[in-house]
Amino acid sequence: MNRRLLTILLLAFVIAGVCAFLVYRMVGIRLSAAQPSATIHVVAANADIKLGAVLNAGNLTTIEIAGALPKGAILEKDKINAIGRGVLSDLYQGEPILESRLAAPGSGGGLAATIPEGMRAAAIRVDDVVGVAGFVTPGMRVDVLIAGLPPGNASNNAQIADQGTLVKTLLQNIQVLSAGQDIQKDAEGKPHPVQVVNLLVTPEQAETLSLASNQTRIQLVLRNPLDTKIGVVPVTAMANLFTDQAPAPVKARPAAKAVFKAAPPPAFTIEVINGSKRSEKQFSTPEGQK
Repeated sequence: MNRRLLTILLLAFVIAGVCAFLVYRMVGIRLSAAQPSATIHVVAANADIKLGAVLNAGNLTTIEIAGALPKGAILEKDKINAIGRGVLSDLYQGEPILESRLAAPGSGGGLAATIPEGMRAAAIRVDDVVGVAGFVTPGMRVDVLIAGLPPGNASNNAQIADQGTLVKTLLQNIQVLSAGQDIQKDAEGKPHPVQVVNLLVTPEQAETLSLASNQTRIQLVLRNPLDTKIGVVPVTAMANLFTDQAPAPVKARPAAKAVFKAAPPPAFTIEVINGSKRSEKQFSTPEGQK
């Protein structure tokens, strides 16, 4: 056979093999894409569910999810575990329900279910001024200011007595849990007056806030939620508002020290008789020698 013909036939076989391989790969990819992937049924919200609501069977449905499951998703077989649990944040229709969005089993719903472990909800009575004209709504961040006279200022510290009313930043970057009867944010952002504001605080902060609410006047100050810096704010006195500089500190007079004179050491006298002569000698006791 002609050598040239053999070369042509060999090249034809190589080209045909490459083309067949490419067609095989393309067809395989198309077939794998056409095959339906495995899906898993998870629990989802049947309708919009608000913060603080307690889930019941009517609130829940199931949806199919293909691929990786969201972390904490509740499977259809565990649907009963979601019933009776409080909602910690708003859920929307068709959204998968995650464990992190629900309160612990048995904790119920409402405001109590939204309090993290180790924290407390402290109530403060407010008015239009204290409540920042109604703009203190759930989810906001505030600072707590107190104004008043320290107890016993007139007799113990003349400097404080001369300065008058003092204002101090008591707590900073405190989250508002609820305003009045509302534990959800106002979607329209409209101000509404409330009588009580619940703040999320630690047990130690709750004790401090309880004392402040009984002995001083409280003022809430709104802050940017992204501003989480805790700064050192000096105390402001009424006298400082009318002067260019802070009043000079008053040096406290040193307390006079009481001086006690030591009592003379106890002693005893011995009379010595030598014939017709008599003499007396005094000796101190061991206690007096110490």
